[in-house]
Formats: sequence, structure tokens, C-alpha cells
Amino acid sequence: MLTKGSSRLPQNTRNILVIQLGDLGDVVLTIPTLRALRENFPGSRLVVVLREKARGLLEGSPWVAEVVYVSKKKRNVPEELAYQVTFFSKLRKHHFDVSFDLRTGTRGAFLSLLSGARIKVGRYAENGKLWRVRLFTHLVRPENELDQYCAEHGLNILAPFGIQTENRLPVLFVPPEKKERASIILREENVPADKPIIAIQPFSLWGYKEWGAHNYIELIKWIQTRFSLPIVILGSSQERSRATEIIEKTKPGTYNMAGKISVAELPAVIQSSSLLIGGDSVGIHIAAAVGTPTVSLFGPSSPVNWAPRGDKHYVVQKSWACIPCRQKGCRNSGISRCLEELTVDEVIPVVEKQVRRRLEGQSGTCEAQTDHLLK
Repeated sequence: MLTKGSSRLPQNTRNILVIQLGDLGDVVLTIPTLRALRENFPGSRLVVVLREKARGLLEGSPWVAEVVYVSKKKRNVPEELAYQVTFFSKLRKHHFDVSFDLRTGTRGAFLSLLSGARIKVGRYAENGKLWRVRLFTHLVRPENELDQYCAEHGLNILAPFGIQTENRLPVLFVPPEKKERASIILREENVPADKPIIAIQPFSLWGYKEWGAHNYIELIKWIQTRFSLPIVILGSSQERSRATEIIEKTKPGTYNMAGKISVAELPAVIQSSSLLIGGDSVGIHIAAAVGTPTVSLFGPSSPVNWAPRGDKHYVVQKSWACIPCRQKGCRNSGISRCLEELTVDEVIPVVEKQVRRRLEGQSGTCEAQTDHLLK
């Protein structure tokens, strides 16, 4: 619903700016929004602004002309001033007709204002100050988003302008050179090429979304005993030491890829895997976007909002009355009892079903969600 501005955009819209300053998973879930803009404005030039840590994630995207990154590198005052002047000077050279800020943060609002776009579309925020309202020429207030898949949220901002797409699920294209690079990385780490690979992402930016290393260790041992398949542990360079702890207790047969794969290479490595197991983090979103089946372990967050769609994807979550509380752990304590008490025995049947499907060569479609919610 529009709360400010007209629903008509200029017919000669040629240069479009999309601002998505969320985390990596948010960027993946924005892909249907980018696709919708490209399909509705086929002759336009679409530029996307992301945080620097998302560098490379949209490489090869057929819907984006250019990706601009916001750097958070520490600088002194003169250096920061010079950076900002250069950044916005380059941005304004695009002469944007329209900008879409998909979030409610302050940075995106100012970026939209300083982009020079004639029409500045923003997301209405309940706690938005009067000054923020004035930065946008148009404001959209979506309704009922708690009942929607998050990939729909960006599309909600476009809907009042009649911008739609039939392809509402994220799709990441992996260029051939990235596939080859993934093969080289796996080969250099001595990951067997003659067996299906199981990828596991045990970590999250948010600790309250993690299942716990001890649980993953027990699950990995079960997979090794039952199927004898290679397992790669994914994570950032900051998480490598934690991944090493898991490797030390499950080797041989597990491989530490944490910190060895760039964001640009991650989709190709995940696509090379037959299954990804992980929590509510970027891994499950990338996996779904490149066609790799998943088993995702959910705690306080909602699978309705965040779980991948399609019968290739399964969710394991306690069916307690308090779930999903959407808090940062129980009473925002940072500790999620619903994940702490989710046992390996509850997860194993879902993992076994997914592994057997992969070994038997079964493939699913991405047309309807099939969640497996445990009692």
C-alpha cells in the first residue's frame, strides 16, 4: 500500500537503483525483485548497491548491469570525506530515474537521497522519524509480511507500481568459470570426486540460530557410518577455528572449507554438493537458489518467512507453542532452548531421507513447499 506518492512511474525509466544493505541471505532473497525490474523495464540499466561483504554474490546475474559496494573500511576523517565524495560522485553519474530502498535503515535512506534519483521509493517504517519520511518521494507500507516468504518482501515494494514477475523464487546463475574454480578448490582439498558431497554450514552471524557444534559432530559421525560420504564444512575465515574443532573430532572424511572460499565462489561449491545441512543462514538460501537440496534446522525464527521453498527442501523444528517467537533467543537472551533441545535423533530421519533421495537420483521441483516439522 502506498502511503506517499503516485503509483505511476515515468514511461521512459532508463536508470534504476536498488539499495539492499542487508546480509548475504537478504541479497539472495532480493533476486526476484531484481528479476521483476528487469522484466518490466527490459531496456533499463539496473544498478544495485550492496554491502562490501556481498562482493561477488551477484556475479553473472543476467538482471543486473552493475553492482556497487559500500565499504566499511576504517578511515580517518579526511579519508572518509574523500571516499564519500568519490562514491556519490560516481553513483550520481548514472542519472537515476528511480531508486528503491528495500529496507528501513538510515544508511539506505540517505544513500537514496544522495543518489540524485528523481523518484525515491522507500519502505514505510513504524518507527520512522519525520525526517526519514521527507527523504523519499514515495513510501510503501506492505501488509501481512509475517505470513510471507521473505523473497516476496522486496516484490511488495514494487507491487503498487504494477511491477510483477511470475518467477518469485531466487535463482543464482553460476558461470562455467566458477564451476571450474569450485572443482579445483575441492580437488586441492582432496575431497573425493566420485561420491556425492554433503555440505554443512554449522555457523551463523547470530549465535542464537546455531544448533551447536556437538550436535553437528554427532550427526556427521552418523552420516559417515551410514553412508561413508565426504562432508565439507562451510564458514567464514573468522569461523575456521570453530570448523577445525568439528573436523578434529570427525576426520577422516570431513574437510574444512571455512575461510577458503570467497563469497563469489560459494554458490559454485554449494551447487557441487548433493545436499546442504545448516541453520537459518545464508547457506540454505544460496543452496535453494542454485538447486541444491537442503535440510535446515530452525529455532526461534519462522520457516514461513525464511525456509527455502520446494519439495527438495526440508525443515526440522520443534513444534512448541512458543515457536516461532522471532526473538534473539528465549526472551532475547541469545540462547534458544528450542535449538538446544533439538536432538540429533530428531534430525537424522530427515537427513537420511534426503541423502537416500540423492543417492537414488530422485529430483524434486521448486513449485510447492514441503516442510517437515518435528513434534
